[in-house]
Parts: sequence; C-alpha cells; structure tokens
Amino acid sequence: MRFPCLTAARRFEPSRHLPFLIGETQVGWIRRTDLPLLAGSESVFHIGPRGVELSRALTSVDARSRALGGVIDALAARGRITGWRNEIYAVRNRFDDPPLAFIERAASRFFGTQTFAAHLNGIVRLADAQAPQMWIARRSLSKATDPGMLDNLVGGGIGWGYGVEQTLYKECWEESGLPEDLARRAVRGGTLHVLQEIEEGTQAEQLFIFDLDLDADFVPRNQDGEVADHRLAGIAQVREWIADARMTVDASLAALDWMDRHEALDAGTRAELAGLATFPLMEAGEQLLR
Repeated sequence: MRFPCLTAARRFEPSRHLPFLIGETQVGWIRRTDLPLLAGSESVFHIGPRGVELSRALTSVDARSRALGGVIDALAARGRITGWRNEIYAVRNRFDDPPLAFIERAASRFFGTQTFAAHLNGIVRLADAQAPQMWIARRSLSKATDPGMLDNLVGGGIGWGYGVEQTLYKECWEESGLPEDLARRAVRGGTLHVLQEIEEGTQAEQLFIFDLDLDADFVPRNQDGEVADHRLAGIAQVREWIADARMTVDASLAALDWMDRHEALDAGTRAELAGLATFPLMEAGEQLLR
C-alpha cells in the first residue's frame, strides 16, 4: 500500500524559490513568482544572489516585526495572504531558538518560515476488537486550510507564548472536549518534518506527535466549531483513508507514526517515514546556496 503523504511531505523544488534570510540565517523560502509582490518594499527587503534578505538596518526584533507587518498587511489587502488568524508566530528555525521576528500566522506560508504543531492520536482498545481503534475528526468546511478533510482527533499550530504541551491541552479541549486532566495522560510519540509546496507558498512544519489511550465510552465533542464530526475507525480503515489521500498530510503522518511504533507498517513505509525525521528547511537551502 502506497501513502501519497510521504511524497507530499517532501514535494519541494528549491530552484523555484529564493531563500528568505534574516542576517546570515535562512529562515524561510519565497516563491520566485511572488517576488513582484515585494516591489516597492526596497526598504524592507534586498533581493540579491543569496536570496531575499531582510534589511540589515532592521536591527531589533521589534523593528523587523513592524516592517514585516506592514508588508503582510499590504499583501493581505491584495488578496495574496488569506485566512487571517490574529495569531502571532515567531520566526525561528528551532522551537527553542530566540525569535528573530514575529509575524501573523497566515503569512507564514508566504515566507516559508518554520512552524510547529502538536497532533494527538486518540486510541481506543476494545476488548472484542482484533486491533485498536483510532478516533478521526473531519475538519469543518469553514476551515481556512484543508476544509472537509479527515484529521487527527486533535491537531493545532503552536502560537507564540505557548509551549508544546500547553498547546496540546488547549487544542484537546477546543477540538474534542478533552479536559486537561485527561489530556495530560498523553505520551510523546515521534517528531516529523514537512517541507512541501502548497497553494499559499511553502509549508515548513515540525510535528510533535502524541498518543492518548481513551476509554471505550469516550465520545469527542467539538467546542470551537472547527470540527464537523468525529468517527471511530479501525487501523486498517485509517490506512485506506491515508492511502486515498482523504486525510491531511500532517494528520496522515501523525497516524502513520503511531502505526510505525506499533509495527503496523511494512518495512518500506517505515523507512520512508524515518526519512521525515530529518530537518529539511536548511538542508535544501544549503544545497541551493553552495
């Protein structure tokens, strides 16, 4: 069985992009076809042989954030950045790195900056079932990204000021009605990296994956309107949904991570999944800048 998410997670061609740099650090990717949209922003960006560099005159985090914010507002007014979230993301390559700037979440894909998300596999082990069951959510049709697609029981981006577990607990309640005392029983799984070209630009995202065993009588109840419904499915059914690309790429990878750790995948798939444990953002940039 082939899983298209494994290919999608690395569907990225560096030559179609320019590195986005702050100082000597590459922090993202900007599509070459989007460069004309930056015309008139010469005080903010310098486009040269190394890529798109944020002006070195912007020496503080606040100055960089204000300058980027003005450009982002202009891009949103032109309809190039959509799905405004009013959430702040830090521009940083590693989760524990100090921020180099702050931007609106909706702009992260335009600039191809590294983002972070927490995902939860909700597992039910029924006494009369041969294999565990997995709770799967279906995203609301009003979602800005991947509307109507299947998803993990819980998944959400990590905004500035939130830790990984803190985000997980918050999303557990908002998306599935899981109280914090129950969410705290979740155990850490794998960490995977996505670098893919998408309609909005580039998704460079690190996924922190968790598992939570749930009682058979637990029923998820969405609280924030972002989930259309939930369904409990066997692992074989979830595999089919992933193979048919009915689940989001991120959710598919999180579910496959659980299957990998529970020996429910073939050796070839396990090897492909292991390749997503590497950090691709800078690796691709280093190849292009050599």
